[in-house]
Amino acid sequence: MIKTYLLIRTIRKMLFLLLSLASLSTTLYGAPSLPNLIPRPTSFPQGVNITCPPTPKPMPKVAALPSVKTMPDPFLYLDMKTRVQSTEEWIQCRQPEILKLLQEYQYGYYPDRLAETVTASRSGSKLDITVATGGKSAAITATVKLPSGSGPFPVIIAIGGIDENIYLKAGIAVVTFDYSRVAADSNSKTGSFWMLYNGRDIGVLTAWAWGFHRVLDGIELKVPEIDAKLSGVTGCSRLGKAALAAGLFDQRIAVTMPMCSGVQGAGPYRYSLSGQGETLENSKSGAGWWTSSGISQFVGKSSQLPYDAHTIVAAIAHRAVILEQGASDPFTDSKGTATVTFPSAKLVYGWLGVGSQLGMAIPKGGHCDMNGYADVLPFVQKVLQGKETTRNYDDLGSWKAMPEAYPWAGQIPT
Repeated sequence: MIKTYLLIRTIRKMLFLLLSLASLSTTLYGAPSLPNLIPRPTSFPQGVNITCPPTPKPMPKVAALPSVKTMPDPFLYLDMKTRVQSTEEWIQCRQPEILKLLQEYQYGYYPDRLAETVTASRSGSKLDITVATGGKSAAITATVKLPSGSGPFPVIIAIGGIDENIYLKAGIAVVTFDYSRVAADSNSKTGSFWMLYNGRDIGVLTAWAWGFHRVLDGIELKVPEIDAKLSGVTGCSRLGKAALAAGLFDQRIAVTMPMCSGVQGAGPYRYSLSGQGETLENSKSGAGWWTSSGISQFVGKSSQLPYDAHTIVAAIAHRAVILEQGASDPFTDSKGTATVTFPSAKLVYGWLGVGSQLGMAIPKGGHCDMNGYADVLPFVQKVLQGKETTRNYDDLGSWKAMPEAYPWAGQIPT
């Protein structure tokens, strides 16, 4: 049913996407109302005049939100009564609202990039980035590895480890940085991010995402061998959650690669299908610093979250996302990601006419198995290098999509 629906919609949606993407602002960042987030198209096809429904102010607390046992309808606004009617409205109204609610309830509010000054210097493979704001400054150091041959090359920015050699051999540069120096994986609030933004209610996942973005700034400034417009971000486990946040908050990123990311990443809050151990409850109690305090009110009440993992993924569209989960990784609910998050987000991608920009990889192996990086490489090459692949990234193997988890599939706007 999903494949037939996506095929029917592709031609009309691709036409709109081409028109709207052509009108994207040439600046890297958005308007003051959404600083440093996804830039909005500055114009739409002639005759389109959309009034966005107002987002509730203040945003509702958990007691005012309904319990929804299935994956929430991504086309339903936070007012719980208005639904998106067109792709134009999705891009102009609903995606910005999703970004707002994700910051309110999960990530904390991303710092205003327009208030920052970024400078960089380079010595060989060492890239030093300095970020200044509010009379303070902080540094990030990255390591640049380039393929043989002449560039400019596409790039993957990675934290926590990656199979570098297969990417370098494929003609893709790899840039790494020490995420723990950007923000400690604890509630200590130490690291370069907190030197600038201490005292703010922001999760460490957002701090690490900020690190990805500032490294990309440094690449733009000092690494001409890399084509920064062809960039990807990746990490595994908690770092996969951070990679997903990085893709969400910066439209320069062409492909987002969250590996074995679990809840607060691509794993669904509402479904635990792999006998998994990670939940909102134990991740918040064991590593509460990953997110802001906003999500604490949903502990034991995750069915009242006005979003789920598919909403985060869908908010990245039209840009590419490849979800990876080891088949033998029950802790981060590989089955739930593959059979619930992926197909429900795929419906949005297909409706927008970019269904091929979202893929699912389920390699053999367990949590953060390095073979996963080889498994997603053909998808990455398709996005960053335009190489064709015969690999089917819609294949769920022995698992089957669970349409009962997204009953709104029959009510997608026409």
